Amino acid sequence: MPRHARGFDTREAFDHLSKRDRKLGAWMKRVGYLEPQPGWRKPFDPVDALARAILYQQLSGKAASTIVGRLEAAIGSARLHSDTLGRIDDAALRACGVSGNKTLALRDLAAREANGEIPNLRQMSTMHQDDIVAALVPVRGIGRWTVEMMLMFRLGRPDVLPVDDLGIRKGAQRVDKLETMPTPKELLARGERWGPYRTYASQYLWRIADFAAEAKTPTKRSQD
Repeated sequence: MPRHARGFDTREAFDHLSKRDRKLGAWMKRVGYLEPQPGWRKPFDPVDALARAILYQQLSGKAASTIVGRLEAAIGSARLHSDTLGRIDDAALRACGVSGNKTLALRDLAAREANGEIPNLRQMSTMHQDDIVAALVPVRGIGRWTVEMMLMFRLGRPDVLPVDDLGIRKGAQRVDKLETMPTPKELLARGERWGPYRTYASQYLWRIADFAAEAKTPTKRSQD
């Protein structure tokens, strides 16, 4: 079974996209070369990453970080997993600031991990990205976008295009000078030109959307 490397040659991706798409290429030169993601080199536990993604949903980074810190202190571990989450009951989770829905999501994730339903990092290395999505979206509170962020920022898969992401759609609108944002279906078709480096194109589209909004710092993603 072929193994998928974590990460890809961003210099090659930059040259490829610049030649394949002149509109995007002009913006890429304006934004500048984007270095490889640091997360590609770091080991991580997919269950822990998913648990943190659940906790960060619909909260500011500061608020979510505070809740995660309380939870780590309560379970006595920096690793969120079925065994460590089992050390704390629902009332204690709520006392840490975890909502009822997120508590249910964490319990579902832990149960699925205990049953062997969540692929580990080694297993993911031999799986197609669509199969990883299919394995993880049944978890309560985990949608396709969350898995796509893991694929891009943690696993370094080169050809992921999160067509439902508003930032990416806004960036594409800016690149093509459209009156309205492209629909996910339109963006999917537009993105055919960016393969096999749609992940790298996505990184630029986020920057372009931030640039358009005159943001001082790039928007932080859930798996950064």
